[in-house]
Amino acid sequence: MAMNLKLRALQSVFLIACIAIVCGCSTTPKRAQFASVSKLPDPLRLDNGKRVKTAEAWKARRGEIIEMVLSIEYGHMPPSPENVVVKSELVPEIVNDGKTAHRRVLLRLGPEHSLEMAVDLYLPNNAAAPLPTVVRVGLDEKPSAQLNGRGYAYACYDQHALDPDPKEGTDVVGPAQAAYPTYDWGSIAVWAWGASRALDYLLTLPELNRDQFIVTGHSRGGKTALLAGALDERFAMVVPNGSGAGGAGCFRVMNPNSETLELITSPKRFKSWFQKDFGKFGKRENELPFDQHFVKALVAPRLLLSTDALGDLWANPLGTQATYLAAQPVFDSLGAPGSNAIHFREGGHDQTAEDYAALLDFADLHFRGKPGATRFDLLPFPK
Repeated sequence: MAMNLKLRALQSVFLIACIAIVCGCSTTPKRAQFASVSKLPDPLRLDNGKRVKTAEAWKARRGEIIEMVLSIEYGHMPPSPENVVVKSELVPEIVNDGKTAHRRVLLRLGPEHSLEMAVDLYLPNNAAAPLPTVVRVGLDEKPSAQLNGRGYAYACYDQHALDPDPKEGTDVVGPAQAAYPTYDWGSIAVWAWGASRALDYLLTLPELNRDQFIVTGHSRGGKTALLAGALDERFAMVVPNGSGAGGAGCFRVMNPNSETLELITSPKRFKSWFQKDFGKFGKRENELPFDQHFVKALVAPRLLLSTDALGDLWANPLGTQATYLAAQPVFDSLGAPGSNAIHFREGGHDQTAEDYAALLDFADLHFRGKPGATRFDLLPFPK
């Protein structure tokens, strides 16, 4: 498996180089693109220059990092409204050939309960409660059979009810931003706030294990899952998938043909996902006081698994490996070296059954003490 991953990665780089030669363009990776992560900002160095040496000092550093990434990249979000209630619930139904009990609830929350958001819950029949639970950004029934079959509950929520996701180059003031007009949050922060509000509700259900919630999502949902899990310590495990720029990818270390900070924050594309001034760092990434390994470090010492595809060059698999390596010292310093993990598969931009299988194997390992066949430390690119 390790040899296949490394061979596949090198084949991808070789193919890009060949295309570049044919096209007459210079996209061949330079040695700098396989640069040592030692060139990245140090997450364990406090703003006063002192290095973190204790768990107590990490708490202070964690607060500094949170303020840094929210002020510059994602925007600030309001605290929990502490008023999430169920407005209505559909009649439960049995799906997945009788293996799953599904129910949908409509939540009301926020100022004067002005916001509404749907949450779907899929519970495996005949599984012993309380259950570990996977919470996904975005409504999607497809993973329910696989997750329920492994004894996990599955919940997903409609993040677009809080802030819509219009076509590229279009922005609207969504319901959550209208309800909280003094906050500078972009869409990713709104959607991440929504994950925590879904969790507010799920924590009231006795059939779910309150210590074993996992947040995941794909692409922009993967960016959202990483931010939600970084900030909300009630998520025991965080699994961004294919999340790229603004997610698990690195702004400073990139493979050719990856989405850059400049591209993703263009007004013609997805500027509205981020704090309004974040785009000024386009082509000035080295001036950022952090990179995405800082966001990953916020998960420590909880469980973090980045899942990506080697053929998904736009999502910067090389950069995902770089942030994995650069965040590792934080996990090590907190006595949780095995809590930081990575998994690559062949293929393209999607969250597949293989990605969910890796998630479940990692969760089984740590929640149930049940080792599986999946490796979580295989690096396809040179360090």
